[in-house]
Amino acid sequence: MLYGRAGEQAAVGELLAAAGEGRSGALVLRGEPGIGKSALLEYAAERAGADFEVLRATGVEYEADLPFAGLHLLLGPALPLLAALPAPQRRALEAAFGLAEVSGPADRLLTGLAALGLLAELATERPLLCLVDDAQWLDHSSAGALLLAARRLGREGVLLLFAARDGEGAFVAPGLPELRLAPLEPSAAAELLAARAGEDGRGRVGLRYRVLAEARGNPLALTELPAALAADQPYQGGELALTERLRQAFHGQVARLPAPTGTLLLVAAAEESGELATVLRAAEMLGAGAEHLAAAERADLLRRTPDGRCVLRHPLLRAAILESAPLDRKLAAHQALGAALLANGEVDRGSWHLALAATGPDAELAEALENTARRAVARGGHAGAAAAYERAAQLAPDRERVTRCLVLAAESALDAAEAERAVALARRGAELTEEPFTLAVLDWVRATAEFWRGGYPEAHRLLLGAAAREIEPALAARLLLQAFHTAWYLGEEQVGDLLDRLAALELSPADSTTPLVEYLISAAGPTLGRSAPPARPLPEVAALARAAGADSPRELVQLCGASLIPGRDAETHLLAEELVAEARAAGALGLLPTLLFFFAEAELFHGRHRQAELAVAEGLDLARDTAQPQWISQLSAMDAYLAALRGDGELLARRVGEALADQATAWGAPAAGTSWSRWALALHDLGAGRAAEVVDRLEPHTAGRYRSHVSAIRTVPDLVEAAVRLGRPERAEAAFQRFASWSRRIGEPDWTRALVLRCQALLGPAELAESGYLAALELHAATDRPFELARTSLLFGEWLRRDRRKSEARTRLRAALEIFERLGAAPWAERARAELSAAGAATPVAAPAGPLAGLTPQEEQIARLAAKGLSNREIAAQLFLSPRTVGHHLYKAYPKLGIASRAELAELV
Repeated sequence: MLYGRAGEQAAVGELLAAAGEGRSGALVLRGEPGIGKSALLEYAAERAGADFEVLRATGVEYEADLPFAGLHLLLGPALPLLAALPAPQRRALEAAFGLAEVSGPADRLLTGLAALGLLAELATERPLLCLVDDAQWLDHSSAGALLLAARRLGREGVLLLFAARDGEGAFVAPGLPELRLAPLEPSAAAELLAARAGEDGRGRVGLRYRVLAEARGNPLALTELPAALAADQPYQGGELALTERLRQAFHGQVARLPAPTGTLLLVAAAEESGELATVLRAAEMLGAGAEHLAAAERADLLRRTPDGRCVLRHPLLRAAILESAPLDRKLAAHQALGAALLANGEVDRGSWHLALAATGPDAELAEALENTARRAVARGGHAGAAAAYERAAQLAPDRERVTRCLVLAAESALDAAEAERAVALARRGAELTEEPFTLAVLDWVRATAEFWRGGYPEAHRLLLGAAAREIEPALAARLLLQAFHTAWYLGEEQVGDLLDRLAALELSPADSTTPLVEYLISAAGPTLGRSAPPARPLPEVAALARAAGADSPRELVQLCGASLIPGRDAETHLLAEELVAEARAAGALGLLPTLLFFFAEAELFHGRHRQAELAVAEGLDLARDTAQPQWISQLSAMDAYLAALRGDGELLARRVGEALADQATAWGAPAAGTSWSRWALALHDLGAGRAAEVVDRLEPHTAGRYRSHVSAIRTVPDLVEAAVRLGRPERAEAAFQRFASWSRRIGEPDWTRALVLRCQALLGPAELAESGYLAALELHAATDRPFELARTSLLFGEWLRRDRRKSEARTRLRAALEIFERLGAAPWAERARAELSAAGAATPVAAPAGPLAGLTPQEEQIARLAAKGLSNREIAAQLFLSPRTVGHHLYKAYPKLGIASRAELAELV
């Protein structure tokens, strides 16, 4: 029975009811030790009863460096269902659990999606309740996989409940709801104490008041302190923390037991998984046996479970045992556990326990830990690999091996997104070597960590320094290609210097970086006013890189961004679409936000706004799920731009806020989405007729350090229009000259030439305006950019109306209005309607919306795939959802569309 937890019980009950109806959910219970988190989990299990499938896992401090240990414990009963998962997800989970050999490192993000798929399969027959206690001690890989799965839950009928302590570990769960458990109210505390203390407790009034005062509403303290205080256990008193007081109480209970029983409890506390056979085998090596296990059970300090495990009464009991045991006894316990596990064939866990028992250099054990780390990398457990390599470095007997282990530890920590740890390891390794290649790798680790934190100047310095060391040109090229990102954020001077360094490399034509370097020089150089050889067609560059062994899509991502610089948007679209498909097929989840951003840019620039919205929505969800702040910022900013096109000011403000949320850094670097955010805000102002605000935003934007960025140089036509409307065309003159020069340097494609002509029509003498507009419209007609065509038609129609040529104006304005309505560009459509009315036309009725209007982005994306004939399972694999969630979205979409079947959907689309 729980006391004083009616509100918390109701919250859990609502989530269980929702899961019973097929609506998934997740909740993190937080609070101090003993506050009742575990009891609330038990309440959830009892409330679920036989109607739910129930899975459990508990984080253990010693287990925190064993990759996927917690996930394996939770999902072990579901392993027979692995065959139901899509092949990439099945392989990822098999690799994570060591069930299959893999050719390369497993994708930790794909493992999370596989966990989601397995949870969904388990919930097919009846709803599923997953209880994860002491989540702050989950291993990094398991925590990441479970959090990813929790954030993507939909209509599977799954409820995930996590319990985590305050101030311990690093269980951060962004995006998940949390419930903080407060101390019990005095009346509930007194009721609990009376119920637990019995007649003796009620009879000792002084003891009751002392317990209530010291417990401060903590349920565990109300349960454990009466016995400790009644036994007059000595303690320091005063302001001793309650957690420490409870540990003392537990220690007092253990200390009164016979020594062999204490030994068995020590082994059980040190054994992370609770496997009873392993505990007994190790305890027997230290003189304790089954009879001492029974004694511990009689003392209510330990219990056996039906699945062959032993569980200590409370995590604080484990802490009390381990902290109070003498060092020699703890070392002996780990030594015995290591031997027991090795005898059972559990090499990795056994090696870890032997490492915990080691007190000096041990070459054999260091080698065993290196092998453990390599297996962890293959399973995608990079955090565990970093810990194993670091411990191997501590045990290695010679400087060379120590250095190698520290380098590998730093790389693994970086792969685990543990930037601070990676930097610390890299610095330690750099102090031990002067070998150029090793130092270059360590510089790269530190630079990558700095880049993640927004430290572009320091990251750039480290990358340039690494590339300048005496290393192979191919490696230097890879370092400089990464330095292009930092240079791009620092300004044109740094970009120019970087291009010079790339051009100076003596690369072999057979190296996969050679076509990438050549293309980047040709693509970026003209934008900076530098001479460069013409860039090859992008498909040819990608083919050359692949033929030379480039890792596609990973190494070809940069080509998508580079090809936008010279305005090769159509080539960008084709390559990005191809790489997105490759990433989906390979399960390369971490790459998709980047690729979807470039794909969305290409769709947007071609006027396919809805397709851009779908790509941005998916990319933003994935960026959040995979904790990629740079792409959360970029995709939020682009979504803000799309909201401005639709006239959705509320969403615009929210997305700009998200894009600029990480703007303040120690280095003063702007958020990645700053440039797109400025353009979005300016476009919103332009659509609302606020010309002065547009000019104030874009004039410095098109002249600052980011003026060569795609989302800066392409704002110039907006600046020109606003400056002319404001009556201050001179404020756009310099920016227009740079834009016109850029258009010439990239070969004057029809679409940029059309925009140049439109700007000249606005800025030039009135007698040349008409010819400029007509020439621009002719070029627009040959390009696939309907939004720009409509804007030029609108401006020309406005000019014709002012010239009193209303009949001709109406023709242009109707053409513009039709396109704006089709694209959902509400502010521009309203402006066209107003102009038509002023030109003497009746206000047209809004055109009917498209066939899928009214669907959310995810519903539309699923509907389009279903219309192509894909099954729910195939759609789920492609969009990284569960089949039941896909089915739910279709179930909601059909009534909105007035249809009832896939056949009707295909016909409609």
